[in-house]
Amino acid sequence: MNKTRYIIGIDEVGRGPVAGPVAIGAVCVDANFPIKDVLPDVADSKALSPKKREAIFNATMPLVKAGSVQYAIAYGSASRIDREGIEKVIASLVAEALHTISASPSEVQVFLDGRLKAPPAYFQETVIKGDSLIPAISLASILAKVSRDRRMVSLADTYPQYGFEAHKGYGTKRHLDALREYGVCPEHRTSFLTRVDGIIGL
Repeated sequence: MNKTRYIIGIDEVGRGPVAGPVAIGAVCVDANFPIKDVLPDVADSKALSPKKREAIFNATMPLVKAGSVQYAIAYGSASRIDREGIEKVIASLVAEALHTISASPSEVQVFLDGRLKAPPAYFQETVIKGDSLIPAISLASILAKVSRDRRMVSLADTYPQYGFEAHKGYGTKRHLDALREYGVCPEHRTSFLTRVDGIIGL
């Protein structure tokens, strides 16, 4: 029988881009921890500006240091996505993120956004639009989004021709035009580009 001591929220970021990793964010707090009181701006990450997401991320780090919040970000690379498929990678990353959190499955209530599922050992609930309804999912989404965006900005230093810092790997016109000119790099999900005409290197 589950005796809920902790709440864990889980969300994915970067399912749709044609470059860069997919990321799973997990946030764990005590069941009575008032996320919205402590971090009142927490909301669906897609509804927040990059500046606001960064501010929430930075405000969360002292809570992590104090032990009030645990979080984990698990990444699946473009090559792994091509090799295994996005759904299999995401399922594996959910388990990886949960295993990073220091909490026994018997003490945890896991809330997941959309269609995500946790391993069967966890008492869990999948919530449609959970990133806007469950604060722990919202915070997980924000931390994962900021972490992945920072990674894409860093990759832009290695591959400046693609403009990763601007579009974060999504298939914008600028990105696809760069792909037609320069071809793919190791950060591209070639399985996502098979229907895009004129891409060199596929």
